[in-house]
Amino acid sequence: MAKKSGLGRGLGALLEGQGTDISVSGGVSESAIAGSISNIPVSQIEANPFQPRTRFDQEKLDELAASISQLGIIQPLTVRKVDVHKYQLISGERRFRASQLAGLTEVPAYVRVANDQAMLEMALVENIQRDDLDAIEVAISYQRLIDECKLTQEGLGDRVGKKRSTITNYLRLLKLPPQIQKAIMDRVLSMGHARAIINIENEAEQLELFKRIIKDGLSVRAAEEATRNVKTASKKVGVPQELPIELERIRDHVADQLDAKVLLRADAKGKGALSINFSNESELKRILSILDLLP
Repeated sequence: MAKKSGLGRGLGALLEGQGTDISVSGGVSESAIAGSISNIPVSQIEANPFQPRTRFDQEKLDELAASISQLGIIQPLTVRKVDVHKYQLISGERRFRASQLAGLTEVPAYVRVANDQAMLEMALVENIQRDDLDAIEVAISYQRLIDECKLTQEGLGDRVGKKRSTITNYLRLLKLPPQIQKAIMDRVLSMGHARAIINIENEAEQLELFKRIIKDGLSVRAAEEATRNVKTASKKVGVPQELPIELERIRDHVADQLDAKVLLRADAKGKGALSINFSNESELKRILSILDLLP
């Protein structure tokens, strides 16, 4: 039985559009086109010698391999073309290793050349505006711009005309389990449902809520209420009562705007406290700058 390549529907659109020199090759070709998404033989890809990460959790690799065997690779690798039939891995080593464990003979990959940084950035920024991209495709594009074009979230927001909180919400989707990401790509699950799910920290509970949403056809509001119930059930005895959902939304909105952990407490009369966590002086100054409170 042939293995799935995992290349999501419409994913090729990320690097294809009028006004660019980017093209997409559908299958394994004699030589994959630089600037395209191609299915590349695993045997033609070599690891990046400058990869700083040398140790990988074998159990997690096995779990990822099992997921890839079932669903394919959702997020393509990124490789650099170094010869006619030779590519060097730029990013995605965990996915590459797990693909080998899963027995894949070819993997979907973005093909780059050494000097295409400006072209890549222009193509991604241009094509990210397309109406037919799903939320995961947009999130992958944002992540690529940050990782490969060395942009900050603020810089990325300026490039694509989006608020930092919007960028953050999309990037958080990439932390969801592959099954949920695939449902978003297939437009079975909405962005609103996904945001409700990601507020649950435990992956097993995320998947359980995902199944409930699909099986029972839960609305976004019902999914948010279910998330609240899951979080309440997992609280330890002695922890203050869970916030009303409206205050939770306010807390989450502030956290998104500041890209920081925010705590909000309130009693039955509405009296309480709002606190913002920071890990160092630099992060504090960043938050104060957003709030326009720098001395």
